[in-house]
Amino acid sequence: MKYRTGMVKTKYIFITGGVSSSLGKGITASSLGKLLQARGFKVSLQKLDPYVNVNSGMLNPYEQGECFVTEDGCEADMDLGHYERFLDFCATRDSNVTTGRIYQTVIQKERRGDYLGKTVQVVPHITDEIKRCIKLASAGGDCDFVITEVGGTVGDIESHPFVESVRQLKWEMPDACLCVHLTYVPYLAASKELKTKPTQHSVKVLLEAGVQPDILVLRTEHKLPKELKRKVALFCNVGESSVVEAIDLPSIYEAPLKLRDEGLDLAVLNRFGMTSPHEPDLESWTSFIHRMKSATGVVRVGLVGKYVESPDAYKSIGEALVHAATYLNCRMELSLFQADQMSEENVVRKLEGLDAVLVAPGFGQRGEKGKIVAAKYARLKNLPFLGIGLGMQCAVVEFARNVVGFFDAESKEMNPQTEHPIFDLMTEEKSHLGTDGTMRLGAYDCQLKKGSLAYEMYGTEVVRERHRHRYEFNNSYKEVFERAGMSFSGINPQSGLVEIIELPHLKWFVGTQFHPEFKSTVLHPHPLFVGFVKAAIENRQEK
Repeated sequence: MKYRTGMVKTKYIFITGGVSSSLGKGITASSLGKLLQARGFKVSLQKLDPYVNVNSGMLNPYEQGECFVTEDGCEADMDLGHYERFLDFCATRDSNVTTGRIYQTVIQKERRGDYLGKTVQVVPHITDEIKRCIKLASAGGDCDFVITEVGGTVGDIESHPFVESVRQLKWEMPDACLCVHLTYVPYLAASKELKTKPTQHSVKVLLEAGVQPDILVLRTEHKLPKELKRKVALFCNVGESSVVEAIDLPSIYEAPLKLRDEGLDLAVLNRFGMTSPHEPDLESWTSFIHRMKSATGVVRVGLVGKYVESPDAYKSIGEALVHAATYLNCRMELSLFQADQMSEENVVRKLEGLDAVLVAPGFGQRGEKGKIVAAKYARLKNLPFLGIGLGMQCAVVEFARNVVGFFDAESKEMNPQTEHPIFDLMTEEKSHLGTDGTMRLGAYDCQLKKGSLAYEMYGTEVVRERHRHRYEFNNSYKEVFERAGMSFSGINPQSGLVEIIELPHLKWFVGTQFHPEFKSTVLHPHPLFVGFVKAAIENRQEK
């Protein structure tokens, strides 16, 4: 059922940012989407990224955070993880558009002769392609709202084509487009004043690009007085009810409730002349927040990875652990350990006292030895363990060396000359060496072994999980590993590739080739993370 007035068409909401990056455009977009969804509307979210990379696959986690993977195999910006966690929807490759992808598509069209010899220019050819991609996010017009986050900060050179595309769409569809501009209101401690000038200048830059913001969201560390909001409204050409405060909060998950209280969703509906059949139904969301704040227990988990200096490099894993801990009425205390600083000499000092260990995914040799040491410690101490991606591979290599007896066991990614290549490129990918086609990306089926820990956690025989890797377990070693006590409890039914490993004689020892963290959401915590955290809680209680 649609709740629209006027023409039946998708409404487009653009989230732009000024003053500074990292103000929270992604959380604002996710929160607004959650509020509209809670009112009964169908919502899709999208991120426009100004970098020239075609996707996030080759970006440095220290600079851009984690690479999020969609169901259809798109390597995307980490903000898509927020979209999915807040709205419980599956993003697609149409949900993340980069400058590199836009130019790649336009150049391919030009080489095919699609432009019939015309001079290809930023306007109209690049902007036309951007507008086409924005409209693709509406799923053929099936969505009530498409919320598009424009990456970067207004005024950035690389963002100009995206902002120009927003200007054109607002001109072409004035009744179907709206701009929400996120800015920053700094507090000067010396004079004890909140300053609106950065916001005024930010809006001025946006106006110079031909875009009048319809709603302003003001990021702040201090409560904004009504007089300040009135001043901003006057100087920036918006109504007072369209100036929304976004104060710092203890948790990002409180943002939808705060923005609801500020009337952001009502401002959007009023701007479009729309009504809603009911107030936002946020009962489940509010319950989650209450459980998170009132949790009485504590659980300590150690994460071993190579990018732990970057707070966003393992964003989805951290959030999945919070989802699971909250579900189990516990507060998550996550300790991060740099993998390349982990050794046999210091592993006890570093990991002693933890309730569980998680070894994170990654690529390359750096930190591999430390991850193997951590997996060994968890196995010998019978500590609940979850290995993801390379974390799972390191656990298997450690088992091969210290239990099976293959002392030089290794992945061919790390040592192409190893006599015991426990992990190797998939057979069908060996012909693609030297190209970017060797990655196994997106969702694949996994058949679970009845009676296994994984089967118990999922409660079903077949699941579908997301992948991002090149190397797979070498099935020629399968039988010898099983004799040594390792169980291969998850297998891809089409290819026979190993998806999940377990050590059944231990409390809780699981490794997954796929990335379960990408499918954990606020209202639906991932079953493997719930099982892992539950095992950690039980281990703590036993101690």
